[in-house]
Amino acid sequence: MTGAWSSTVDGVLRRSARRVPGRTAVRYGPRAWTYGELDGAVSAAAAVLRDQGLRPGDRVASYGHNSDAYLIGFLGCSRAGLVHVPVNHHLTGDDLRYILQQSGSSLVLADPGMRGEIPEPFEVLPLRDVDDSLLARLGGARPYEGDADPAAEQLVQLLYTSGTTALPKGAMMTHRALVHEYVSAITALDLRESDRPVHALPLYHSAQMHVFLLPCLAVGAENTILDAPDAARIFGLVESGRADSLFAPPTVWIGLSSHPGFADRDLTALRKAYYGASIMPVPVLERLRARLPGLAFYNCFGQSEIGPLATVLGPDEHEGRMDSCGRPVLFVEARVVDEAGQEVPDGTPGEVVYRSPQLCEGYWGKPEETEEAFRGGWFHSGDLVVRDGDGYFTVVDRVKDVINSGGVLVASRQVEDVLYEHPAVAEVAVIGLADERWIEAVTAVVVPRGEVEPRDLLDHARERLPHFKAPKQVFLVDALPRNASGKILKRELRERFTPS
Repeated sequence: MTGAWSSTVDGVLRRSARRVPGRTAVRYGPRAWTYGELDGAVSAAAAVLRDQGLRPGDRVASYGHNSDAYLIGFLGCSRAGLVHVPVNHHLTGDDLRYILQQSGSSLVLADPGMRGEIPEPFEVLPLRDVDDSLLARLGGARPYEGDADPAAEQLVQLLYTSGTTALPKGAMMTHRALVHEYVSAITALDLRESDRPVHALPLYHSAQMHVFLLPCLAVGAENTILDAPDAARIFGLVESGRADSLFAPPTVWIGLSSHPGFADRDLTALRKAYYGASIMPVPVLERLRARLPGLAFYNCFGQSEIGPLATVLGPDEHEGRMDSCGRPVLFVEARVVDEAGQEVPDGTPGEVVYRSPQLCEGYWGKPEETEEAFRGGWFHSGDLVVRDGDGYFTVVDRVKDVINSGGVLVASRQVEDVLYEHPAVAEVAVIGLADERWIEAVTAVVVPRGEVEPRDLLDHARERLPHFKAPKQVFLVDALPRNASGKILKRELRERFTPS
């Protein structure tokens, strides 16, 4: 549906620009954009992109670090009817090539310093910092004249997410799905025009972009984008009155609370603390609360396929249920089911499944995986949870063997395949072990073939994998535990190698 009834991702910004045109929308480094200026830049970016010969539905990959240009590139794609493909900026080599090829990307928007990583024959348009970049071309762009506004049902982004196999899957997100998710985030996270959030986690990740930055633009908040979650910069923004809320995984909150400046900087202006990807360790929460008693905590849970926000535990809900991920947000319906798809009683572990207008349309170019994920008319998350009588969910395990390494999902099979390339590896199982820094540390349990040192296997993997996928430790064993059908029992390995 187009016209007056359609709602698009870039339309979220357009409405804010008409409501509060002179208010500061985004700061990045020395640059600041009002809502009116940002909306104009997005239209100019749409014109620049269409002048590259791109047509509605074409895929445009984005491979860069956080910046205002990264945001403008995404929203420019949205306005031009293009499909944005955010790529983890740590990926190189075959991992990067696979996503570019599988998505069929016609153009790659890249930071200039990363241009050399883009394989042939993909065309590259620099995002910023050079004369021929997207950002530099905005001033001379012709007025954008689109064929028609994108329809709400059109794809706007492919969010690649690793499952249990080695190859990532591109979740097909429509304008309608993401706009619904923005409304869910605004209501569940108490987002307001008066907020001054800091966005320091990678914008290629759906959480920072779609749970925080775009919903904050929707309400007219004043946003600051940082390259990374640098403690000194964040503390300085809070002290200067330019920041009052922050999203970060527990690993980052741990680093902030352990920083020397945490004890003596004036951080009383920090009002909202959002975290996700794992449960916040209770001692860290207690340390944060003791130092900043007025700080409100929100636990966010979900996955890319649902936009990604599915449940939230609000600040008044933490007491007595610190391990809970909360209750479903506005546009999400959730059930807990057994292997046959039948709902289980409260208090019984089962897989959480979803129905929601926030959900993806399936996986790009993977009809079998799509059918499997949406079997029975519900999206199967792969997360094992327990629901209590009050409707609160607690994650107890993962159905799929996916490791959460620093907030990024890593497929254990891909790591295993790399280790199997080493001649001294007879068998290997890769698991995630709880870790304060990494959330889960990628860990390899190896049955060796002959003499080999763990250090040799670590070096082998690190030479072939991005740092967040490479094992942090290797254990050598005589045999791997298996069930009657021969399946490796990774739960037993986690129990065995988790420090007591």
